[in-house]
Amino acid sequence: MKAVLSYSGGLDTTVCIPLLREKYGFDEVVTVTVDIGQPVEEVKRAEERGKKYADRHYTINAKEEFVQLLFKLIKANGDYEGYVLGTALARPLIAEKVVEVAKKENADAIVHGCTGKGNDQLRFDNIFYQHGFRVIAPMRELNLTREWEMEYAKQHGIEVPVTKEKPYSVDENLWSRSIEGGKLENPSFEPPEEIYEWTTNPENAPDKPEIIEIQFEQGIPVAVNGERLSGFELIRRLNEIAGKHGIGRTDMMEDRVLGLKARENYEHPAATILITAHRDLEKLVLSRRELKFKKYVEEEWAELVYYGLTNDPLFDALNAFIDETQKRVTGWVRLKMFKGSVIPVARYSEFALYSEELVSFDTTAIDQRHAEGYSRFHGLQGRIYRKIMKD
Repeated sequence: MKAVLSYSGGLDTTVCIPLLREKYGFDEVVTVTVDIGQPVEEVKRAEERGKKYADRHYTINAKEEFVQLLFKLIKANGDYEGYVLGTALARPLIAEKVVEVAKKENADAIVHGCTGKGNDQLRFDNIFYQHGFRVIAPMRELNLTREWEMEYAKQHGIEVPVTKEKPYSVDENLWSRSIEGGKLENPSFEPPEEIYEWTTNPENAPDKPEIIEIQFEQGIPVAVNGERLSGFELIRRLNEIAGKHGIGRTDMMEDRVLGLKARENYEHPAATILITAHRDLEKLVLSRRELKFKKYVEEEWAELVYYGLTNDPLFDALNAFIDETQKRVTGWVRLKMFKGSVIPVARYSEFALYSEELVSFDTTAIDQRHAEGYSRFHGLQGRIYRKIMKD
């Protein structure tokens, strides 16, 4: 029998390899690492470990496909309960790439290293089941703990990048970095500075603010400070610039799909900059009713992504609406970065609904006397109600 394993190179997925042989009776284990912009050394390490411990290994480059998904996310201002979606958006893409290998290898089952307490199990399972594969999840099925896994890895001569003192589970891609596990699970525990790698401690960030300009075309970021960049390079550049100023840290209580509340820590410098700028530009070009309705659409969009349901027909419908609103989201936004904060300070678009001539106190383009008729009816029912109750 042959199993194809979605492989990150970390503790969970690495111990899956001997477990599949010992506990499930598989003769062959094939590992698949999908590159979606995580650090080069991490991809290389996963490749080396896959080749060392498994029978065969694949590394799939999906960076450009992930960037295209991130463009959809930016247009949707994608966040879930304050979490700038990153890991959630990546999982279905990774799953699809693993399925491609499983079909090529004529595998009997697809395996992932997710636990039975998190969200990723659902995001992976949904795609694997869609393609008709048997799904195996050793951590979930054997009810394993990370401490047990570390001991098991030690017994099998497997080197793992975690210890009992620092049992953190870290997931990185181009867009975000999540850190969880160990003492971080306790909401009352203050995270040590050592868990952060993408962002400078805001206290140690530069003492002078920096202004940055982001240019958009139809809702998609295309340039930084006037320099046009590919999507991948633009996001990577902003991670460096914003991270230097301590921008993009999130420490939050999150409602998982299963109903569990969990403490989560994230880093997402570029995401914070881009969504802040995008929202600001939308306020300049979209009507009030568009903005109001789009907020509802964004909430539904984010929930589908968080739940791993990007194959739901509603997801396509929501994207169609969002794309229609983005046709006018073209222009630039300037933002001030300073010690962990980012604030829009200027914006421009040829499609702006703002009119200086109409709004200025120093013009007569609008005859102010015309507002009196509107004002006489404004709040009419409330005044009638108060009168009735008084009488």
